Amino acid sequence: MKCQGLQRLGETMPGDMSWMKERYEQLSSQSLLWEPPTLESSNIPRCTMNGKPTIMLSANNYLNLTTHPKVVNAMISATKKYGSGSGSVRAIAGTMDIHLEAEKKVAEFKKVEASLIYSAGYTVNVGLIPTLVTGPNDVIISDELNHGSIIDGVRLTKASRAVYAHNDMGELEAVLQQHKDSDRKLIITDGVFSMDGDIAPLDEIYNLAEEYGAMIFVDDCHGEGVLGEGGAGIVDHFKLQGKVDFEVGSFSKALGVQGGILAGSEMVRNHALNHSRSWLLSGSQPPGVAAAQKAAVEVLMEEPQHHQKLWDNTNYFRKELQNLGFDTGVSTTPIIPVMCGESSVAKSMTKSLAKHGVMAGAIVFPMVARDKARIRTQMSSGLSMDDLNEVLSIFEKVGPEVGLV
Repeated sequence: MKCQGLQRLGETMPGDMSWMKERYEQLSSQSLLWEPPTLESSNIPRCTMNGKPTIMLSANNYLNLTTHPKVVNAMISATKKYGSGSGSVRAIAGTMDIHLEAEKKVAEFKKVEASLIYSAGYTVNVGLIPTLVTGPNDVIISDELNHGSIIDGVRLTKASRAVYAHNDMGELEAVLQQHKDSDRKLIITDGVFSMDGDIAPLDEIYNLAEEYGAMIFVDDCHGEGVLGEGGAGIVDHFKLQGKVDFEVGSFSKALGVQGGILAGSEMVRNHALNHSRSWLLSGSQPPGVAAAQKAAVEVLMEEPQHHQKLWDNTNYFRKELQNLGFDTGVSTTPIIPVMCGESSVAKSMTKSLAKHGVMAGAIVFPMVARDKARIRTQMSSGLSMDDLNEVLSIFEKVGPEVGLV
């Protein structure tokens, strides 16, 4: 009788999963479902998706390194030498010489003392941020458009929290002033904002951090291989090596492999190695991946033409989209959104593009605000001028069909 009473009050019993179906139907009715297509080839500009030839515009593979011979061969050779995995976490018996070689190469590339490689960019943020603050007498000050992995990392702390309007340096200074008596002050920002394609004014953030005694944490996962001299990232872009405390990056985007990067001082590396649970408790990267990481950084350092071609494609494609009447928002990087407004419009456009053989994903709530849905296009150095012109002609056809132009 008691259980029946609980059910009458609308409470679910243990094991009742009906709420999942309700949430699924709600997302479906609002055009918010994620329905990822299936890739049936390597993730290159001309790929095979859902059984048909497709031009890829939704990959983070900015420099087209996922199939670079040096990167692929490094992975194969290391796998043959070391096996498929290390058999342990890095902190115990899973650190191989190839892991240390990759970290040394990253530090050289970044022009810093040291680096530490994590299993993913996400695990850097959720594992490192909680180690940098201790309690409510500390404060984390975060850009309102920071990546979800930063938000998750902040949620794991007991620090006070403050948010400033996106890239608003006046508001950042006001927040710093309000918290000037906090014990530790940690400013966190994306380097390249992944939904809009704009960048943080890191030079101004540094000046404010220096004035108010704050630490700087920048997540540059979409700036790796994109910004800076030869693609060294946003810290290099603003010539702030040695002045940004925590520089986070990713191998899974422009560098074409997988894994997260922490770059900075030797002291920062030692701190993360001893305190970051997501590093301490994760199995180490397969040796083949570590070798590919090292090789990808070497390619970027030795073959600057990939970086130059990426920017040539970016500048051309953005300009031509704008000439066709599309709104590309505030983008200044190879992430070029086509603003749609309503989620249903973005979803409809993605489907229309796919019918014409173009993969350009719809970005909808909760990744962006409900009225800020967009198609996110991403450039690659592997895209030819013929590829870009074909895509532009398809956008010209599809835009009027969905009412964007």
